[in-house]
Amino acid sequence: MLIRPRVLLADDHSPLLEAATELLRPHFDVVGTALDGEGLVSEALRLKPDVIVVDITMPILNGIDAVQRLLKSGSTAKFIFLTIHSSEEFITACREAGALGFVSKSKMKGHLIPAIYAALDNTPYVSSPSR
Repeated sequence: MLIRPRVLLADDHSPLLEAATELLRPHFDVVGTALDGEGLVSEALRLKPDVIVVDITMPILNGIDAVQRLLKSGSTAKFIFLTIHSSEEFITACREAGALGFVSKSKMKGHLIPAIYAALDNTPYVSSPSR
């Protein structure tokens, strides 16, 4: 039996978490969700997922700070930002924080799954929104 990659999702918007879970479930083992950065850190340390899909703008602790905290804690997860922010500054900040993937929420259906597979192969992936 093939072991499915384990994915943890973090976003403060419940309907988006539900949509992402539905999208990913046929391909990955969605092991949990978090509604804020603090919850993301504790769930990631507890569940040890292979991939973490995270929003930038979240309460308590933003996604970039949460990723940096996880990396300092020794997390080996691959990080993908799924966000409405699409400027180069945000993409650069996410990369500098340690993320391999960056997917615009408007492109989630077509780009999130390929971004996760790319991250699992240690390959950077950026979907930029159509301008």
